[in-house]
Amino acid sequence: MSTPWDLSDFDAHEQLTFFTDDAIGFKAIIAVHSTHLGPAAGGARFWHYAEDDFALTDALRLSRGMSYKNAMAGLPLGGGKSVVLANKERTKSAELLAAFGKAVDSHGGRYVTAEDVGMSVTDMIEVSRQTKYVAGLPVAEGQVGGDPGPHTALGVFLGIKAAVKRKLGKDNVNGLHIALQGAGSVAGGVARHVAAEGARLSIADVDAARAHELAKMVEGTVVDPSEIMTLEADVLSPCALGAILTEQSIAALNVPIVAGGANNQLATPQDGSRIHGRGILYAPDYVINAGGIINVSTEYLADGGPELVRSRIEAIPGRLDEIWSESESSGRDPAAVADAMAQRLIGRG
Repeated sequence: MSTPWDLSDFDAHEQLTFFTDDAIGFKAIIAVHSTHLGPAAGGARFWHYAEDDFALTDALRLSRGMSYKNAMAGLPLGGGKSVVLANKERTKSAELLAAFGKAVDSHGGRYVTAEDVGMSVTDMIEVSRQTKYVAGLPVAEGQVGGDPGPHTALGVFLGIKAAVKRKLGKDNVNGLHIALQGAGSVAGGVARHVAAEGARLSIADVDAARAHELAKMVEGTVVDPSEIMTLEADVLSPCALGAILTEQSIAALNVPIVAGGANNQLATPQDGSRIHGRGILYAPDYVINAGGIINVSTEYLADGGPELVRSRIEAIPGRLDEIWSESESSGRDPAAVADAMAQRLIGRG
């Protein structure tokens, strides 16, 4: 018999709950990886999976990543994630969002949700009608909350600059070529930040219209999604879905730096060693992309204002430098160094 305990991505998860309502086409998984530091926080992903097994793998990997992300960002939160399985048309009804809200509420605060891929601020409003354990809600000007995407993008931008300084010896990205994978909320924010500092952008997205729209905005160039991973550039910034750094794709990389906002970029732990072995500087994804959850945490816990959010995001480059320094001194790859740090913080070192 196959069970979640048998899966390679099961990592002593504290709770794994499945929800189904055939009448409205609702299927979801909520994965709680760790509550060692506080309630398990992590967004809701609405996505069509070719197989249900892929959704479970995503939930397991993403929730573990959130434990590491929250711990490394110094937040009093554990790690969790929810996956709502979409049909091919990605139909999203008010009834489906209500069912998801009730699923979140059934955890009694053990899990706190917010928007992720496929979910919006408007969706979170619907979810919040059924539960108080939700963040990423609209707020008045100058208050903490709303779409976490711009905060994630800011952290990724600052992380890219830190990587450029360490690897290329430059204090900014002016004149550099950035290969951007994705054209969504986070990718769009990263594109605007680097373009404002004078970088040249090549952009790829499975949604060609969205890629062209973003490229027009930042005076970038659109390339085919099949080409972005092999493009010669100064930085590859993956800002779409995960598991894109594989043995094959790493061998074909033509950049000195990989630093982007996508979650779970490494397909396997061994791929961290592979990218390190090629002399490519890698920014561990859950460290560089923590800006969004920093904003969510500050909103949900009400422990500060926009200044606190900004200061916490501005600490991301220093955290990356600490990881890269230990990597250099120990010989271990940055991903392994970051994992070890995070595991100690959640009591599993």
